[in-house]
Amino acid sequence: MEIYKTKKEVNQRVNQLKDQGKSVGFVPTMGALHEGHLSLVRCSKKDNDITVVSIFVNPTQFNDPKDFQRYPRMLDRDIELLEKENVDILFAPDEKEMYPEPDTRQFDFGHLDKILEGKYRPGHFNGVAQIVSKLFEAVPAHRSYFGRKDYQQYLIIKELVRRYMPNLDMEIVPCPIIREKDGLAMSSRNLLLTPDQRRSAALISQTLFRARELKDIMSVDEVKQFVIDTIDADPNLKTEYFEIANAQTLLPIENWDEADNIIGLIAVYDGEIRLIDNVDF
Repeated sequence: MEIYKTKKEVNQRVNQLKDQGKSVGFVPTMGALHEGHLSLVRCSKKDNDITVVSIFVNPTQFNDPKDFQRYPRMLDRDIELLEKENVDILFAPDEKEMYPEPDTRQFDFGHLDKILEGKYRPGHFNGVAQIVSKLFEAVPAHRSYFGRKDYQQYLIIKELVRRYMPNLDMEIVPCPIIREKDGLAMSSRNLLLTPDQRRSAALISQTLFRARELKDIMSVDEVKQFVIDTIDADPNLKTEYFEIANAQTLLPIENWDEADNIIGLIAVYDGEIRLIDNVDF
C-alpha cells in the first residue's frame, strides 16, 4: 500500500493512474476503522481498479471540543486493516497539511444543513463541506463511497458536489449500514462506550426496527412517541431527536402517504457518547 502525506503527492499519483486508464474509488474516513468502513472499501474495490482511503480527524466538523479530543485515533492498527483489504493508496495528512491557514468558507445547503444534525450540531456540516471539498480536490476519483448511517451527511455531500463543485466528475455512492449482531449500527464512537452503555445501545436499533412494524397500526406521531418513550426508559439513554421524514428532502412528514420513500432518523446520548442511526420505513 502506498502512503502519502501531502495533497500534491496523492493528487499527482491519482491523476497518473487515471491517465493510465485506471478507474479510481475513494473512501474518506476519520480512522478508527471498523467493519462499516471496510464494507465501503470492498464496495470501492468491486467497482474500481484502484481504491484510495483517507484518514483524517477533521477538527472543523466537531462543534464540541471534548468530542474532538475523545475521538479514537489508531493509525497503526488502521494501516494493518487496510493492508489486509489490499487497499492501493492511503492518504494520511496532518492538520497543517489540510489547514495551512484557517478555512473561513461558508457553505449554504438550504434547509438540509439546518435541521436534524444541523440543528443540534451547529457548524458541523460546514466543517464537513470544508474538509470533503479539500479531499475531493486532492483525490479526484471517479467514485466516492459513504455509509448510509450518516444519511444526512450523504445528502449534504451530494449537494456539495452539485452546488459548489459542478465540474467535479465524481459519483457519490451510498453503501448500506453495517450492524453488530445485536443490531447496533457500527461506529467508531462505539469504542468509547462502557460495557453497560454498550448493552443499552442495542435498544436504539431494536426500537427503530419495531417502529417500522408499527406503521400499519399507528400514526406518524404515535410511532415517534413510541420510539422516544421506549429508548428514554433506559436510564443510560436520552433521545436528542427522532424524526420521520421524506428520504429525498429530510423534511418531516405528518402522514404515511406523504412520501414514497420515508426514513426515520435518530440521535441518542448513551451517557456522554452521542450515537446516530436511521431506518427506512
